[in-house]
Amino acid sequence: MTSNSSPDSLGIIAGRGVYPRLLAKSAKEQGVKRIVVVAFKKETDPRIEEHADEIQWIYVGQLKAMIEALKKSHIHKVVMAGQITPTHLFRVRMDQAMISLLRPLKTRNAHTIFGAIAGELKRSGIELKPASLFMESSMPTPGVLGEKRPNKEQQQDIELGIHVAKTISGLEIGQTVVIKEGTILAVEAFEGTDKTILRAGKLGGAGAVVVKVAKQNHDMRFDIPVIGERTLKILKKAKVSALAVEARRSILLDKEKIIAQANRQGLCLVAVKVEQEASNE
Repeated sequence: MTSNSSPDSLGIIAGRGVYPRLLAKSAKEQGVKRIVVVAFKKETDPRIEEHADEIQWIYVGQLKAMIEALKKSHIHKVVMAGQITPTHLFRVRMDQAMISLLRPLKTRNAHTIFGAIAGELKRSGIELKPASLFMESSMPTPGVLGEKRPNKEQQQDIELGIHVAKTISGLEIGQTVVIKEGTILAVEAFEGTDKTILRAGKLGGAGAVVVKVAKQNHDMRFDIPVIGERTLKILKKAKVSALAVEARRSILLDKEKIIAQANRQGLCLVAVKVEQEASNE
C-alpha cells in the first residue's frame, strides 16, 4: 500500500517488542494521518504512545474491549503487530467474548486463534490487513544481506533447515529450526524463537545455523516471521554462525541496523527464496 492509497486512519493491535512502534512510525511517514493503538498491559512497550494519536490499554484476553475501542474510534482497517509472551496465554483472564470465540476451536494455534479473531473483527466492520503493511521495505529480497557468505557446510545446513522448518511450520509446531553439521539440534515449539535458539546453543555449542520461515500457505495477516536486534543478541549468546530467513516473507526490524549488527558479530545473514514463493509469482 503506497502513501497515495494509505487510509486516513489505521488501527494497530500492539503486542510486545519494537515492531508496533516501527509500524506506526512507517505508517505515518507513508501518509496515514491518524494512528489508533490498542495496547496490552504488561506486554506492549509504552513508547508506542509517542506515535499514537489515540491509545487504549487493555489486558490480553479482553476481546470485547478491543473491538469496542476500535469501533469507538471509527477504525475500519487494523494491523496486528508484535507478539504476546507465550506463557501469558495460559494465565490471562479472558472475557466472555473471547471464551465464546475459542470454545468451538478443536485445536488452538496462531492460525486458528488469530483467524477466529479476524473473523470477529470482520463481523464488526473492521478489516484485518497484512502484518507487513507499511513494512515492505523491511522485507528482504533473496541474497546475502551482510558481509559474510555461507560456506559449503552452512549452505547445506540452510537447505536442510528450510525443508525441516517448512514441515514443522505446516504442522503448526513453529517457524524456526536450528541445525549443526546436518544434525537437527532444536525445532521451535510453544516456547518461542529465543528459547529455541538458546536450547540449541546448550546442546550443540558454537557454529549452529538458524533457519526461520513462514509456514506453507501462511496467512500474512498475523504471525509473520520477524527478526529484531533482540534476536541477534540471542544468536550471539548461543554462538550461532548463520541465520537464514525467508525472502519477501519475513520482516527485519530496522533492517540496516540488523545487517550492521550481524556484521559486527560475524554472523552470516541471508534471505532465501523458497519453492512456494516461486510458485506464487
